[in-house]
Amino acid sequence: MPSMNKIAAALALCCAATAHADTIKVGIALDISGPFSALGAEARDGFELAIEKLGGQLGGQPAEFLRTDFGGSPEQANQLVSRYLQRDKISFFTGPIGSNAALAVGPALFAAKVPYLSSNPGPSVYAGDKCNPYFFAQYQNDTYDEAAGKVANEKGYKNVVLIAPNYPAGKDHLNGFKRLYAGAVKDEIYTRLGQIDYAAEIAQIRAARPDAVFFFLPGAMGINFVKQYVGGGLKDIPLIAPGFSADEDVIQAVGEPMIGVLNTAHWTHDLDLPANAEFVAAFRKKYDGRYPSVYAAMAYDTLMAMDAAVRDAGGKVQDREAVLKALRNPSFQSVRGEFRYGANNYPVQNYYLREVGKDADGRLTNKLVGITLEQHQDAYVGACKM
Repeated sequence: MPSMNKIAAALALCCAATAHADTIKVGIALDISGPFSALGAEARDGFELAIEKLGGQLGGQPAEFLRTDFGGSPEQANQLVSRYLQRDKISFFTGPIGSNAALAVGPALFAAKVPYLSSNPGPSVYAGDKCNPYFFAQYQNDTYDEAAGKVANEKGYKNVVLIAPNYPAGKDHLNGFKRLYAGAVKDEIYTRLGQIDYAAEIAQIRAARPDAVFFFLPGAMGINFVKQYVGGGLKDIPLIAPGFSADEDVIQAVGEPMIGVLNTAHWTHDLDLPANAEFVAAFRKKYDGRYPSVYAAMAYDTLMAMDAAVRDAGGKVQDREAVLKALRNPSFQSVRGEFRYGANNYPVQNYYLREVGKDADGRLTNKLVGITLEQHQDAYVGACKM
């Protein structure tokens, strides 16, 4: 008969194995409806590809990916996060496209000590004096626009008109452009979030006669703006944008008028990196040959970061300090290439200039021009006291 010590040891080993194999739950708030629906669909496709690649696991452990549409509403996002925390006991959170939703759900997640890995928004609020060890960004909102401001200088644009939606990210993006742009701002126009008729704004631009127009209008907003801009006879005034306003969703919807539009981003599908080439090939195979957008790339990278963190923490997701340490020192191969986190958990990374043109098959898409800002850190990190 086995000794009591052996039985106790066997039971302890069994219980440890069971605890180790507990399902890791990830809350993913999706923007499948609402003002960011087109972008939310892109992110969803990136998440789905990553889940497929990971075999539904994280760090080799069983995982459940809870995917719920919240319609882009900060109020609904709060309700969803409350359910994820109280009922589902999530270990990680990601998903919202809008900075307004990110700002709404952050406090509850931080209080519960649940890591929030942003798959898109990088609001200035969380980059500076309200930085939090449980928030990890893909970029800081302003940085795309700082890169665009530098490009505008290099192109010799002496004066510009700026246009963006009137919400936190819109203000961040225009502030970012102004930070590095050396010329004059002739007009600064804020529109309604989700607006699709830009007749009045286009009249303002026509009257201002700027050298160029910088626009942050993601998704359907950008699609309608560019169509009306060209239709309104302004195609001779160059457009420059952060990548969100000239990504694959906008390019395919607008068509030929997008050719020549300059835009900046921390990733592009033609970056010559093994991890990126693998991602792009898998995405195009799964989704009928279309190129991934930056939203899809960030969603994919987000789950790869979770996977690496769980593995590096030895599967002990309840050991929050171990998980945070692993997240701060990412060991996965990012599709964007080498990066590191600054003191505020916002990345120090390259930002690229892209130009809309045609690939070898004649398909309209973004094409890499070169690096605009090298290993760039956001402007708010000095105010972070983590």
